[in-house]
Amino acid sequence: MKYIEVVANTGSSATVLAIAEKVKAQDFRLGIVGEDGMQQMRLIVADDKLQITLDALQNVLGAQPTARILILPIETSLPKLAEEERSQEDSATAAREALYEEIAKSARFDFNFVVLIILSTIVATIGLIENNIAVVIGAMVIAPLLGPNLALSLGIALADISLAWKSARTLFAGILLVIALSAGFGIIWPSNITNYLLMSQTEAGFESIALALASGAAAALSLTTGLSSVLVGVMVAVALLPPAATLGFMLGHNNPDLFISAGLLLIINVVCINLATIIVFFIKKIRPRTWLEKKKARYVMLIYILGWLVTLTILIFIIYTRHSLVT
Repeated sequence: MKYIEVVANTGSSATVLAIAEKVKAQDFRLGIVGEDGMQQMRLIVADDKLQITLDALQNVLGAQPTARILILPIETSLPKLAEEERSQEDSATAAREALYEEIAKSARFDFNFVVLIILSTIVATIGLIENNIAVVIGAMVIAPLLGPNLALSLGIALADISLAWKSARTLFAGILLVIALSAGFGIIWPSNITNYLLMSQTEAGFESIALALASGAAAALSLTTGLSSVLVGVMVAVALLPPAATLGFMLGHNNPDLFISAGLLLIINVVCINLATIIVFFIKKIRPRTWLEKKKARYVMLIYILGWLVTLTILIFIIYTRHSLVT
Protein backbone atom coordinates (compact mmCIF):
# COMPACT_ATOMS: atom_id res chain seq x y z
CA MET A 1 0.00 0.00 0.00
CA LYS A 2 0.97 3.62 -0.48
CA TYR A 3 0.04 6.77 1.42
CA ILE A 4 -0.75 9.60 -1.01
CA GLU A 5 -1.07 13.12 0.34
CA VAL A 6 -2.47 15.76 -1.96
CA VAL A 7 -2.29 19.49 -1.26
CA ALA A 8 -4.51 21.33 -3.73
CA ASN A 9 -7.17 24.00 -4.09
CA THR A 10 -10.20 23.15 -1.97
CA GLY A 11 -12.34 23.16 -5.11
CA SER A 12 -10.53 20.01 -6.24
CA SER A 13 -11.69 17.91 -3.29
CA ALA A 14 -14.74 16.49 -5.08
CA THR A 15 -12.59 15.48 -8.06
CA VAL A 16 -9.98 13.85 -5.84
CA LEU A 17 -12.76 12.00 -4.00
CA ALA A 18 -14.08 10.71 -7.33
CA ILE A 19 -10.59 9.45 -8.18
CA ALA A 20 -10.35 7.74 -4.80
CA GLU A 21 -13.65 5.98 -5.41
CA LYS A 22 -12.63 4.97 -8.93
CA VAL A 23 -9.40 3.31 -7.78
CA LYS A 24 -11.14 1.85 -4.72
CA ALA A 25 -8.88 3.62 -2.24
CA GLN A 26 -8.79 1.90 1.12
CA ASP A 27 -9.15 5.25 2.87
CA PHE A 28 -9.82 8.87 1.95
CA ARG A 29 -9.70 11.85 4.31
CA LEU A 30 -10.00 15.60 3.94
CA GLY A 31 -7.93 17.95 6.07
CA ILE A 32 -8.60 21.52 7.08
CA VAL A 33 -8.57 24.33 4.53
CA GLY A 34 -5.66 26.73 4.89
CA GLU A 35 -5.82 30.51 4.68
CA ASP A 36 -4.47 30.27 1.13
CA GLY A 37 -7.43 28.12 0.06
CA MET A 38 -5.32 24.97 -0.17
CA GLN A 39 -6.57 21.75 1.41
CA GLN A 40 -4.83 18.56 2.46
CA MET A 41 -6.33 15.33 1.10
CA ARG A 42 -5.14 11.85 2.00
CA LEU A 43 -5.58 8.58 0.15
CA ILE A 44 -4.40 5.05 0.91
CA VAL A 45 -4.25 2.92 -2.22
CA ALA A 46 -3.02 -0.54 -3.15
CA ASP A 47 0.29 -0.76 -5.00
CA ASP A 48 -1.34 -2.08 -8.16
CA LYS A 49 -3.57 1.04 -8.25
CA LEU A 50 -0.80 3.54 -7.54
CA GLN A 51 0.13 4.40 -11.12
CA ILE A 52 -3.50 4.85 -12.20
CA THR A 53 -4.10 7.11 -9.20
CA LEU A 54 -1.03 9.27 -9.85
CA ASP A 55 -1.86 9.68 -13.54
CA ALA A 56 -5.42 10.73 -12.72
CA LEU A 57 -4.29 13.18 -10.03
CA GLN A 58 -1.66 14.75 -12.31
CA ASN A 59 -4.23 15.17 -15.07
CA VAL A 60 -6.70 17.07 -12.88
CA LEU A 61 -4.14 19.02 -10.84
CA GLY A 62 -1.80 19.90 -13.69
CA ALA A 63 -3.22 23.40 -14.01
CA GLN A 64 -2.48 24.18 -10.35
CA PRO A 65 1.21 25.19 -10.05
CA THR A 66 1.05 25.17 -6.25
CA ALA A 67 -0.54 21.70 -5.98
CA ARG A 68 1.64 18.93 -4.55
CA ILE A 69 1.40 15.14 -4.53
CA LEU A 70 3.45 13.21 -1.97
CA ILE A 71 3.82 9.42 -1.96
CA LEU A 72 4.99 7.50 1.09
CA PRO A 73 5.34 3.73 1.55
CA ILE A 74 3.32 2.03 4.26
CA GLU A 75 5.48 -0.56 6.00
CA THR A 76 2.74 -1.98 8.23
CA SER A 77 -1.03 -1.71 8.34
CA LEU A 78 -3.27 -3.08 11.09
CA PRO A 79 -5.36 -5.13 10.94
CA LYS A 80 -3.43 -7.31 8.50
CA LEU A 81 -4.50 -7.55 4.88
CA ALA A 82 -6.41 -10.60 3.74
CA GLU A 83 -4.29 -13.19 1.90
CA GLU A 84 -5.85 -12.35 -1.47
CA GLU A 85 -5.13 -8.64 -1.06
CA ARG A 86 -1.57 -9.35 0.05
CA SER A 87 -0.78 -11.45 -3.01
CA GLN A 88 -2.14 -8.63 -5.16
CA GLU A 89 0.15 -6.19 -3.37
CA ASP A 90 3.19 -8.41 -3.86
CA SER A 91 2.63 -8.67 -7.61
CA ALA A 92 2.22 -4.94 -8.15
CA THR A 93 4.45 -2.90 -10.40
CA ALA A 94 6.47 -0.02 -9.01
CA ALA A 95 5.17 3.43 -9.92
CA ARG A 96 6.67 4.96 -13.02
CA GLU A 97 7.88 8.07 -11.19
CA ALA A 98 9.57 6.05 -8.44
CA LEU A 99 11.21 3.81 -11.03
CA TYR A 100 12.44 6.85 -12.94
CA GLU A 101 13.93 8.45 -9.83
CA GLU A 102 15.78 5.24 -8.94
CA ILE A 103 17.15 4.40 -12.38
CA ALA A 104 17.78 7.86 -13.87
CA LYS A 105 20.57 8.50 -11.34
CA SER A 106 22.54 5.70 -13.01
CA ALA A 107 22.69 7.67 -16.26
CA ARG A 108 24.88 10.43 -14.85
CA PHE A 109 28.49 10.56 -15.96
CA ASP A 110 29.75 12.26 -12.84
CA PHE A 111 32.66 12.04 -10.43
CA ASN A 112 31.17 9.13 -8.48
CA PHE A 113 30.59 7.12 -11.65
CA VAL A 114 34.16 7.68 -12.85
CA VAL A 115 35.59 6.67 -9.47
CA LEU A 116 33.48 3.50 -9.43
CA ILE A 117 34.63 2.66 -12.95
CA ILE A 118 38.28 3.15 -12.03
CA LEU A 119 38.07 1.15 -8.81
CA SER A 120 36.04 -1.70 -10.26
CA THR A 121 38.33 -1.91 -13.32
CA ILE A 122 41.40 -2.15 -11.10
CA VAL A 123 39.75 -4.85 -8.99
CA ALA A 124 38.46 -6.80 -11.99
CA THR A 125 41.72 -6.65 -13.97
CA ILE A 126 43.87 -7.74 -11.04
CA GLY A 127 41.40 -10.54 -10.29
CA LEU A 128 41.51 -11.71 -13.90
CA ILE A 129 45.30 -11.57 -14.06
CA GLU A 130 45.70 -13.42 -10.76
CA ASN A 131 42.96 -15.93 -11.68
CA ASN A 132 41.14 -15.03 -8.45
CA ILE A 133 37.41 -15.50 -8.92
CA ALA A 134 36.52 -13.97 -5.52
CA VAL A 135 38.19 -10.70 -6.50
CA VAL A 136 36.42 -10.69 -9.90
CA ILE A 137 33.05 -11.26 -8.22
CA GLY A 138 33.79 -8.27 -6.00
CA ALA A 139 34.20 -6.12 -9.11
CA MET A 140 31.00 -7.58 -10.57
CA VAL A 141 28.99 -6.51 -7.52
CA ILE A 142 30.14 -2.90 -7.94
CA ALA A 143 28.64 -3.14 -11.47
CA PRO A 144 28.78 0.53 -12.55
CA LEU A 145 27.92 -0.35 -16.16
CA LEU A 146 24.59 -2.06 -15.43
CA GLY A 147 22.83 1.16 -14.40
CA PRO A 148 23.26 3.04 -17.71
CA ASN A 149 21.89 0.01 -19.60
CA LEU A 150 18.75 -0.03 -17.46
CA ALA A 151 18.38 3.75 -17.75
CA LEU A 152 18.73 3.51 -21.54
CA SER A 153 15.86 1.02 -21.81
CA LEU A 154 13.70 3.02 -19.38
CA GLY A 155 14.30 6.18 -21.40
CA ILE A 156 13.08 4.39 -24.54
CA ALA A 157 10.06 2.90 -22.72
CA LEU A 158 9.01 6.38 -21.55
CA ALA A 159 9.96 8.11 -24.82
CA ASP A 160 12.41 10.20 -22.79
CA ILE A 161 15.00 10.71 -25.50
CA SER A 162 17.08 12.97 -23.26
CA LEU A 163 17.48 10.20 -20.68
CA ALA A 164 18.17 7.63 -23.41
CA TRP A 165 20.95 9.72 -24.96
CA LYS A 166 22.44 10.57 -21.58
CA SER A 167 22.46 6.87 -20.65
CA ALA A 168 24.01 5.86 -23.97
CA ARG A 169 26.77 8.44 -23.60
CA THR A 170 27.47 7.35 -20.03
CA LEU A 171 27.56 3.68 -21.04
CA PHE A 172 29.86 4.34 -24.01
CA ALA A 173 32.19 6.58 -22.00
CA GLY A 174 32.27 4.06 -19.15
CA ILE A 175 33.20 1.18 -21.45
CA LEU A 176 35.92 3.26 -23.11
CA LEU A 177 37.35 4.16 -19.70
CA VAL A 178 37.40 0.49 -18.64
CA ILE A 179 39.16 -0.50 -21.88
CA ALA A 180 41.73 2.28 -21.57
CA LEU A 181 42.58 1.45 -17.94
CA SER A 182 42.79 -2.31 -18.52
CA ALA A 183 44.85 -1.77 -21.67
CA GLY A 184 47.35 0.08 -19.48
CA PHE A 185 47.52 -2.98 -17.24
CA GLY A 186 48.12 -5.14 -20.30
CA ILE A 187 51.05 -2.98 -21.37
CA ILE A 188 52.83 -2.64 -18.02
CA TRP A 189 51.93 -5.99 -16.41
CA PRO A 190 53.69 -8.93 -18.05
CA SER A 191 51.51 -11.93 -17.31
CA ASN A 192 50.41 -15.29 -18.52
CA ILE A 193 47.23 -14.51 -20.47
CA THR A 194 46.03 -18.10 -20.70
CA ASN A 195 44.63 -18.56 -17.20
CA TYR A 196 41.07 -19.84 -16.77
CA LEU A 197 39.36 -16.58 -15.80
CA LEU A 198 40.84 -14.55 -18.64
CA MET A 199 40.00 -17.23 -21.18
CA SER A 200 36.43 -17.53 -19.85
CA GLN A 201 35.86 -13.89 -20.83
CA THR A 202 36.81 -14.63 -24.43
CA GLU A 203 34.36 -17.50 -24.94
CA ALA A 204 31.16 -16.20 -26.53
CA GLY A 205 28.55 -18.84 -27.32
CA PHE A 206 24.82 -19.37 -27.53
CA GLU A 207 24.75 -20.01 -23.80
CA SER A 208 26.16 -16.48 -23.31
CA ILE A 209 23.14 -15.07 -25.15
CA ALA A 210 20.68 -17.09 -23.04
CA LEU A 211 22.42 -16.03 -19.81
CA ALA A 212 22.46 -12.34 -20.73
CA LEU A 213 18.80 -12.35 -21.81
CA ALA A 214 17.67 -14.09 -18.62
CA SER A 215 19.77 -11.86 -16.38
CA GLY A 216 18.67 -8.66 -18.13
CA ALA A 217 15.03 -9.67 -17.70
CA ALA A 218 15.67 -10.47 -14.03
CA ALA A 219 17.24 -7.03 -13.51
CA ALA A 220 14.25 -5.20 -15.00
CA LEU A 221 11.78 -7.42 -13.14
CA SER A 222 13.52 -6.85 -9.81
CA LEU A 223 13.26 -3.09 -10.28
CA THR A 224 9.66 -2.99 -11.48
CA THR A 225 8.49 -5.19 -8.61
CA GLY A 226 10.53 -3.39 -5.94
CA LEU A 227 12.84 -6.35 -5.27
CA SER A 228 16.08 -4.43 -5.76
CA SER A 229 18.02 -6.90 -3.58
CA VAL A 230 17.83 -9.37 -6.47
CA LEU A 231 20.05 -7.02 -8.48
CA VAL A 232 23.14 -8.24 -6.61
CA GLY A 233 22.67 -11.69 -8.12
CA VAL A 234 22.05 -10.17 -11.54
CA MET A 235 25.25 -8.12 -11.31
CA VAL A 236 27.23 -11.32 -10.81
CA ALA A 237 25.31 -13.34 -13.39
CA VAL A 238 25.76 -10.94 -16.30
CA ALA A 239 28.74 -8.71 -15.65
CA LEU A 240 29.83 -6.21 -18.28
CA LEU A 241 33.04 -5.26 -16.52
CA PRO A 242 35.09 -8.51 -16.83
CA PRO A 243 34.73 -8.83 -20.64
CA ALA A 244 35.40 -5.10 -21.06
CA ALA A 245 38.50 -5.37 -18.84
CA THR A 246 39.63 -8.49 -20.71
CA LEU A 247 39.14 -6.68 -24.03
CA GLY A 248 41.38 -3.84 -22.88
CA PHE A 249 43.93 -6.21 -21.37
CA MET A 250 44.21 -8.17 -24.63
CA LEU A 251 44.52 -4.89 -26.52
CA GLY A 252 47.44 -3.92 -24.28
CA HIS A 253 48.99 -7.37 -24.84
CA ASN A 254 48.55 -6.92 -28.61
CA ASN A 255 46.52 -10.12 -28.98
CA PRO A 256 43.90 -9.33 -31.68
CA ASP A 257 42.20 -12.77 -31.65
CA LEU A 258 41.40 -12.71 -27.93
CA PHE A 259 40.64 -8.98 -28.15
CA ILE A 260 37.91 -9.70 -30.73
CA SER A 261 36.54 -12.63 -28.72
CA ALA A 262 36.24 -10.56 -25.54
CA GLY A 263 34.66 -7.74 -27.54
CA LEU A 264 32.09 -10.15 -28.96
CA LEU A 265 31.10 -11.29 -25.46
CA LEU A 266 30.83 -7.67 -24.28
CA ILE A 267 28.58 -6.73 -27.22
CA ILE A 268 26.40 -9.80 -26.61
CA ASN A 269 25.88 -8.78 -22.99
CA VAL A 270 25.02 -5.17 -23.85
CA VAL A 271 22.59 -6.14 -26.62
CA CYS A 272 20.84 -8.87 -24.62
CA ILE A 273 20.52 -6.79 -21.45
CA ASN A 274 18.90 -3.93 -23.35
CA LEU A 275 16.63 -6.20 -25.37
CA ALA A 276 15.45 -8.14 -22.32
CA THR A 277 14.87 -5.06 -20.15
CA ILE A 278 12.83 -3.18 -22.76
CA ILE A 279 10.62 -6.26 -23.26
CA VAL A 280 10.05 -6.53 -19.49
CA PHE A 281 9.23 -2.82 -19.25
CA PHE A 282 6.72 -3.31 -22.08
CA ILE A 283 5.11 -6.34 -20.42
CA LYS A 284 4.94 -4.54 -17.06
CA LYS A 285 3.22 -1.60 -18.81
CA ILE A 286 5.85 1.00 -18.02
CA ARG A 287 4.42 3.76 -20.21
CA PRO A 288 4.37 7.56 -20.41
CA ARG A 289 1.34 9.32 -18.89
CA THR A 290 -0.28 11.13 -21.83
CA TRP A 291 -1.75 9.60 -24.98
CA LEU A 292 0.60 11.54 -27.27
CA GLU A 293 3.66 10.41 -25.32
CA LYS A 294 2.39 6.80 -25.35
CA LYS A 295 2.05 6.91 -29.13
CA LYS A 296 5.57 8.28 -29.48
CA ALA A 297 6.90 5.69 -27.02
CA ARG A 298 5.37 2.80 -28.97
CA TYR A 299 7.06 3.97 -32.17
CA VAL A 300 10.44 4.53 -30.50
CA MET A 301 10.21 1.22 -28.64
CA LEU A 302 9.40 -0.68 -31.86
CA ILE A 303 12.45 0.78 -33.63
CA TYR A 304 14.59 0.09 -30.54
CA ILE A 305 13.52 -3.56 -30.24
CA LEU A 306 13.90 -4.19 -33.96
CA GLY A 307 17.38 -2.67 -33.89
CA TRP A 308 18.50 -4.92 -31.04
CA LEU A 309 16.88 -7.99 -32.67
CA VAL A 310 18.74 -7.34 -35.92
CA THR A 311 21.99 -6.86 -33.99
CA LEU A 312 21.37 -10.07 -32.02
CA THR A 313 20.69 -11.98 -35.24
CA ILE A 314 24.02 -10.78 -36.63
CA LEU A 315 25.78 -11.85 -33.42
CA ILE A 316 24.18 -15.31 -33.57
CA PHE A 317 25.40 -15.66 -37.16
CA ILE A 318 28.93 -14.62 -36.12
CA ILE A 319 28.95 -17.13 -33.24
CA TYR A 320 27.68 -19.92 -35.51
CA THR A 321 30.32 -19.09 -38.12
CA ARG A 322 33.12 -19.03 -35.57
CA HIS A 323 32.05 -22.36 -34.09
CA SER A 324 31.78 -23.89 -37.55
CA LEU A 325 35.34 -22.82 -38.39
CA VAL A 326 36.67 -24.27 -35.14
CA THR A 327 34.97 -27.63 -35.63
